[in-house]
Amino acid sequence: MNKEQIKLLQNSGLLEKLINNDVIKLKHGEYILNTKYLIGTIEIKYKYALLHLETDDFTPHIEFDDLNGAYNGDIVIAKKVFHPRARNKIKVEFILNKQFSTILVYKKDYNFWTLKENIPISYTFEHNDLKELDVILLDTKTNQISRYIGNLSDPKIDEEISLIIYHEEYRLNSGFEDLEFHIPKESDNRVDLSHLNFSTIDPDTAKDFDDAIYYDEKNSTIYVAIADVSSYVLPNTAIDKEARKRAFSLYLPHKVLPMLPHKLSSDLCSLKPDVPRLSFVFKIEVDPNSLNIIDSELFEAIIISKKRFTYGRIDRVLAGKLDQYTALEKDIFDNLTNLYKFTQKLRAKRLQKGYDFRTVENKLNLDKNFELVNVETEESTPSHSLVEECMLLANIAAAKRLKKRGIFRTHEEPSMKSMQNLLTELGLLGIDASLKNDIHQTILEIQKQAKKYLLVSEVDDLIIKAQQQAVYNSNASGHFGLGFDRYSHFTSPIRRYADLVLHRILKTGEIPTDIANICDEISIKEREIDQAVWDFEDRKYARWLEKRINEIFVCEIVDVEKKVAVLKQGAIGARVKFENYHGQKLFSKVRIQIKNVNIATKEIVGTIIS
Repeated sequence: MNKEQIKLLQNSGLLEKLINNDVIKLKHGEYILNTKYLIGTIEIKYKYALLHLETDDFTPHIEFDDLNGAYNGDIVIAKKVFHPRARNKIKVEFILNKQFSTILVYKKDYNFWTLKENIPISYTFEHNDLKELDVILLDTKTNQISRYIGNLSDPKIDEEISLIIYHEEYRLNSGFEDLEFHIPKESDNRVDLSHLNFSTIDPDTAKDFDDAIYYDEKNSTIYVAIADVSSYVLPNTAIDKEARKRAFSLYLPHKVLPMLPHKLSSDLCSLKPDVPRLSFVFKIEVDPNSLNIIDSELFEAIIISKKRFTYGRIDRVLAGKLDQYTALEKDIFDNLTNLYKFTQKLRAKRLQKGYDFRTVENKLNLDKNFELVNVETEESTPSHSLVEECMLLANIAAAKRLKKRGIFRTHEEPSMKSMQNLLTELGLLGIDASLKNDIHQTILEIQKQAKKYLLVSEVDDLIIKAQQQAVYNSNASGHFGLGFDRYSHFTSPIRRYADLVLHRILKTGEIPTDIANICDEISIKEREIDQAVWDFEDRKYARWLEKRINEIFVCEIVDVEKKVAVLKQGAIGARVKFENYHGQKLFSKVRIQIKNVNIATKEIVGTIIS
């Protein structure tokens, strides 16, 4: 046994017991584990657990019933149990170290189960006062109730459940709003751009306006003004440490849990209309013929956003439907229309190396009781494209100002194995595609064929799944999906910590000594936030469908192997496991009758109706 394992044994207070029970032997001053036992770390999977060992090549499986109270990340000693008539088993005998001090559990049939994996747990606490489906936070050190959360019959507890499961519950701390921030002094060094007709374009419900744009058509110059958050949030202050911990604002269907206190995120830093705001501005001159960037300037400025527009309003403008407008709005509309035409040329050039993926997002609308009312589907529109191309220009310009180290957004090309799997799936759809000289040409050919089969968005989803996830990196690298040699995030410092760090680097030229750690932390946090949001949405889907048992919905099969379909009507996007499979193709439209819904596990089960 290595030194770390021995230290864990000593700290656990189990050493003497393990020696007496012949689990461990002390020989020539060394602790040796009995060959009948294994020591490793538990990883919880969907229907079983894995025991990760330090020295051996194999990773044993453990059934949930044999975990003996162990949980994800726990370091345990497990016994190999020989069975003459069945498969040998691995059973946890001792827990040396608990990874999590608390876990979320619920009561069902006088037993307790974890909410995340639905694993039965052992318990010693008194629970006569708890009702069926009550949810508690369990202290794993003392095996006592730490806090009562609520009952699963109440949809209001979904938010807290999702945040606790994915370790984001600290965002509910009310003291966060009282964190102090720096008040910057007025400076003569800032460029006064308050005379320019900047405007913001955001979703209807947005309050954190990170960016504003203005187009100087005469000089073929695009101004991208970004909230100057780094002037308010100084490095290593309490508010900076909290922002780093949060890494991103977390967007739930009914609310935002911001990275920065509301006083900054939706007030002082937000580029609200008709008030002077500190900003960090890229002035980018683009050759109207070659569409190459001729020059870019970056400077601190003061702007006044003249108007706050929604995506819907600008979409109508770009379609020639101006509605009612003032003289100022007409000037801005004309400016934005010309900018849109110009950015579409930039986009066409960008797609020579990058990709155009058509994805649809589902927006869940909740009522005052936190129940799902309906789901709206949102696709990229001309106004989204207009803003996106301007932001991409600024992000590219920012990345070019960095040397080999800094904070980059990187995206590696898909592995050969992923591409082969993609081609196999496409073959099952009847799309005959093969690997070309490079992956870019392969993907473009796949998208071309998908149009013939009227499967554009579905095939785009498959291509996206085949790709690796984008991450933050301290070393310069390319972005495969966008087709850029180097790329960074500059345009959203109110809601992304990476952008705030980049602003500081660009202002001072100093790179944090722990920049690699920062990149790793926020990359991990990005995944955790996604999981928390998906968990919350799945709980709302499950509640909606629990009230519609035996009803039939049109669905689309999205995973043949796991037998999963998604609803295309009603609770659009809800994932349903179907029991009867008769060889339907991927993306086939089927009618599924809802048979069972488990609110705790979010599992929805149905049957395909012929």
